[in-house]
Amino acid sequence: MITLTIGDGERFNALGRAQWRALEEAASSPEVKASSTAVVIRGRGKSFCSGSDLREFVDATADDVRAAFVEIEAALRAVEDIPVPTVAVIEGVAAGGGCQLALACDLQLMESSARIGMPTSQLGILVSATFATRMSLRIGPSRTKELLYSGRLVGAQEAREMGLVTTVAPARAIDNVLAELLEGWSRQSAASLRAAKAAVNLGLAPVSQPARNRVMGETADPTDLPKRLASFLHRTGKAGT
Repeated sequence: MITLTIGDGERFNALGRAQWRALEEAASSPEVKASSTAVVIRGRGKSFCSGSDLREFVDATADDVRAAFVEIEAALRAVEDIPVPTVAVIEGVAAGGGCQLALACDLQLMESSARIGMPTSQLGILVSATFATRMSLRIGPSRTKELLYSGRLVGAQEAREMGLVTTVAPARAIDNVLAELLEGWSRQSAASLRAAKAAVNLGLAPVSQPARNRVMGETADPTDLPKRLASFLHRTGKAGT
């Protein structure tokens, strides 16, 4: 088993562009691809990932913002392309790009007090086809639209009931639940686990591949983003989405 730990424990592990690139490199590494059983992705400290470090978007050009989302998408696809089972360990918050990172994993283990969602509409960020498809494949188009339209973060129980995450762990028990999950996988044939993942992904390809093939267009409204971003950072003092 390999664990990829993201973030620096600050600002709910909002990731800057260099950190997204580092995640892509780590997920694509020979060590990860050769992992015999599983890859775990979790945040440093007590939060999973609040998305991108929005401070990098202040005074950024439209091309800069688009380039950042291209790098985010590359990291997410690298995680999706890991050939062995993957699990996201969600503590604290998984928002925006952090939500997408959790959905890029095969399974999501969520602590009972954590929250997850896509608050991008609050900022004037334009959701890409791949972002929408990752969510739609799990919870369907109507629930996806509701979450994207409202921008709300949902709690662990609601997330599990709608199919956004697979498992909810009691408070302070997430490591024990993770250990049980990995122990169960370790008793299976590694070749069978890889084959099962590949077979499911192949069946979903007619739905997921068109979004992957589409060239990323505009990623933020040039009028809305600057003013909404300034208001958000001033109001919350937070950095991620």
